[in-house]
Amino acid sequence: MDVGLLKAFVEVYRSRHFGHAAKNLFISQSAVSARIKQLEDELGVRLFTRDRNNIELTGAGKKFLLYAENIINTWNRARQEIAVPEGVDTLLSIAALPSIWDIFLDDWLSWVHQGNAATALHASVMGSDAQIRSLLDGTLDLGFVLDPPKTPQLLVKELVPLPLIMVSTEAGMIAENAVRENYIFVDWGTSFGMIHARQYPDMPPPMLRAGAGRIALEFLKKIGGSAYLPEAMIIERLGVSLFKVGDAAVVHKDAYAIYSQANSKKETIENVLIWFDKR
Repeated sequence: MDVGLLKAFVEVYRSRHFGHAAKNLFISQSAVSARIKQLEDELGVRLFTRDRNNIELTGAGKKFLLYAENIINTWNRARQEIAVPEGVDTLLSIAALPSIWDIFLDDWLSWVHQGNAATALHASVMGSDAQIRSLLDGTLDLGFVLDPPKTPQLLVKELVPLPLIMVSTEAGMIAENAVRENYIFVDWGTSFGMIHARQYPDMPPPMLRAGAGRIALEFLKKIGGSAYLPEAMIIERLGVSLFKVGDAAVVHKDAYAIYSQANSKKETIENVLIWFDKR
């Protein structure tokens, strides 16, 4: 089976358009059409219904999609596993939300590298849903999220709590005014959002919604305002360019490591997570 045929099939399904699929795959539209036809000929079934403005999977196409994605993922994983430097026994694929990288994972990654010479690391930024999908299909070994998934196949390890404090570029700011004047709402996960909503029920729309703490921090440096940020991220700026909003509650946000209980590298994963027990 040519993996290129499967990639064309999955991309047409995702984009619902042969032209868009061709652009994403960096090939011509006629090449995409030819690959889909070849795949249908090999399988002996039609995979798509092709109306003028609508491309949908047939019943057979829906059944084949899962197999196609699994084969592609297995192929990509195999390529990663064998393309490691000499002397390396294990490839550990790691992903985390950008905010978690910013807070403490840089130090952890250095520790993992220094203590595991025979392990090659692949680190990336990835959203929570994408991490869960990748852990389940085996293309990711270890993820870091702010909200624990309720997925039986995944093991969850609670990490060190992250104290989030409200800070402002203006000294002496009170919380009631902070959330009404140039406020940046940082998405620290579902539980933080619920706590925040209870604390400030009448808050107007924020000046900016940020998906990562570093986005809010850079915005504060250039524009000014207030936001909830991890104390560890801003400790050197406190009292200098950023000031605690004294009457704002400190929110202790948990972070979680997640990995598949079926992963053959489970022992390695649990060994590298020991760092968090020593914090």
